[in-house]
Amino acid sequence: MDYQAMLSRWLERAGDDPDLIRELTEVQEDAKAVSDRFYRHLAFGTGGLRGVIGAGTNRMNIYTVRRATQGLADYLNATDLPKSVAIAHDSRIKGERFARETARVLAANGITAWIYPRLEPTPALSWAVRHLACGAGVCVTASHNPAQYNGYKVYGADGCQITPEAAEQVLAAMEQTDCFDGVKLADFDQAVAAGTIRTIPDACLDAFVDAVLDLRPGNDVSQLRLVYTPLNGSGLECVQKLLGKMGVTDVTVVPEQEAPDGTFPTCPYPNPEIREAMERGLALCGQVKPDLLLGTDPDCDRMGAAVPDGQGGYRLITGNEMGILLFDYLCRTRIERGTMPENPVAVTTIVSTDMATPVAAAYGVELRRTLTGFKYIGEQIALLEAEGHKERYLFGFEESYGYLSGAHVRDKDAVNAVMLACEAAAWYRGQGMTLLEAMDALYQKYGYYRNGLISRAFEGQDGMRAMEDLMASLRANPPAEIAGRAVTGVVDYAKEGTGLIPSDVLEFRLAGEGKLIVRPSGTEPKLKIYLSVRGGSADEAAQALDALSAGAGRLMEQGAAR
Repeated sequence: MDYQAMLSRWLERAGDDPDLIRELTEVQEDAKAVSDRFYRHLAFGTGGLRGVIGAGTNRMNIYTVRRATQGLADYLNATDLPKSVAIAHDSRIKGERFARETARVLAANGITAWIYPRLEPTPALSWAVRHLACGAGVCVTASHNPAQYNGYKVYGADGCQITPEAAEQVLAAMEQTDCFDGVKLADFDQAVAAGTIRTIPDACLDAFVDAVLDLRPGNDVSQLRLVYTPLNGSGLECVQKLLGKMGVTDVTVVPEQEAPDGTFPTCPYPNPEIREAMERGLALCGQVKPDLLLGTDPDCDRMGAAVPDGQGGYRLITGNEMGILLFDYLCRTRIERGTMPENPVAVTTIVSTDMATPVAAAYGVELRRTLTGFKYIGEQIALLEAEGHKERYLFGFEESYGYLSGAHVRDKDAVNAVMLACEAAAWYRGQGMTLLEAMDALYQKYGYYRNGLISRAFEGQDGMRAMEDLMASLRANPPAEIAGRAVTGVVDYAKEGTGLIPSDVLEFRLAGEGKLIVRPSGTEPKLKIYLSVRGGSADEAAQALDALSAGAGRLMEQGAAR
């Protein structure tokens, strides 16, 4: 490919955003920088687009957003789906601009664009799609990625992220679209006047919060003391509305992380899974002494938490631990109140903790496992709804801090998770226990499960090839043992027969209730290695996880060397 010719064309045509012209001018003598921006189109899949903000076909900018939206419009106009799309954005850099550009392209293609008037959570977008009977939805967000990223998530009419089949059709339309000459574009203000761009009313957002509130098991939370951080993202409005309606009045918001700010000045990686992102909240806990610290990521679909550790400090709860705590709390509470449905179903992913299996069995709940990605949990809700039994759906969670206890949306919902965490913490407080003590009790009952995650970055064009080669090597030469544990079984999810759609994932089952799963990230240039062990005590499980982590590192090195 002639990258310099592509650079010249963008310098000539990309004047709608002067930031892009400045960037391209600065890098035009750097061949590697130029090729990295133009060696491919930013990948579009079931997660939509996600990438570094900047100039070129391999970056997030108004031209890649316009091109994706033209593909979405062409797809939608070729179907019988409603010709309307809901749009939201979070606090990301250029998020509002990308949302407006999305609306302009849709309006020019005869599709009504419903756009939130200010930043709102991803689950509020999923809600709006169904509430407004739209044919699709778009949320401009890069979730918990660093500040230099933005993204473009596409949702179907069911409020779930689009299916692989729909993504392929959108991609096929995109491949026929030139980002400069192939995109239809309306004037924003004229489209508003014509009614083809409309504002999503506040009543829609209030209905979303009320739908979450309707899912309350109903325990008193009025005495709960809470510290909350939206991590400079979109969660503050909905979370504050919810807490007010629940009766949680003792709430301290982390001041440095309260206002929306796409530069995320207090944490370069605004992910509640990462301790650094929660440090300001943890420091505030030392002064406020709350029952619970809660943090939501920038698009408010993931929730992290910390609880008193019994020694004057606070300990972060892992995503798997919170999933088990909320699952157990929902089961015990609904059984006690006589609201447990017949044949209840819970859903989690293949990389989430195996502890969910014995907990589900103890309460008589059918546990279903899906591929990684909450859209697959959403699909299970849709299947139950199609059968006329959506009430059977009880709870879904994934290890990466995503939770959902109702069918009101079809994506993970941190607003819903905040409600559940507050209820669980208040209920256990009434039993004289913290959530940490409750988790310890569950470990004593079911065994000490420990999970780990290793991420290896593969940056740039060469990195993607190296990641593909490593996966091919592990398939061709699977290990006989890992960390001294025999590999008792290998599941290649890319093949038929797993009960799930083919996916580039390898699972190595190990002797002694352990497993290791290798999966290329669907949203970042990373290879993720998920570790799972079970021990008879906390120390035994910790030692087993350390050994497996070291073994995973050696496995990656050996695979890369082949």
